[in-house]
Amino acid sequence: MQVKVQSIQFSADQKLLNFVSQKVNKLNLFFGNILVSEVFLKVIRANSNNNKLVEIKINIPGKELFARKKSKSFEEATDEAVNALRRQINKHKGKNSIKN
Repeated sequence: MQVKVQSIQFSADQKLLNFVSQKVNKLNLFFGNILVSEVFLKVIRANSNNNKLVEIKINIPGKELFARKKSKSFEEATDEAVNALRRQINKHKGKNSIKN
């Protein structure tokens, strides 16, 4: 799977980029047919606590899944967004197995 990571209005270090890519790639364990994923990292209102926003969009055949999470760190927000996508993938697989 190709993981595109974009940091908006700041420069993300390589350690953060590697962490995000590694976490998003783990979604392949739950659904092996993910075509592409896009991750957007944003800092909103620099003076507040929960100001790190992570948005993840993944494309699977016939559907696009999306999760947006805000937290005090990019790592924590990434974990929450990946967990939300994992739940969406499981729900999607459940619906497709009923149809077949």
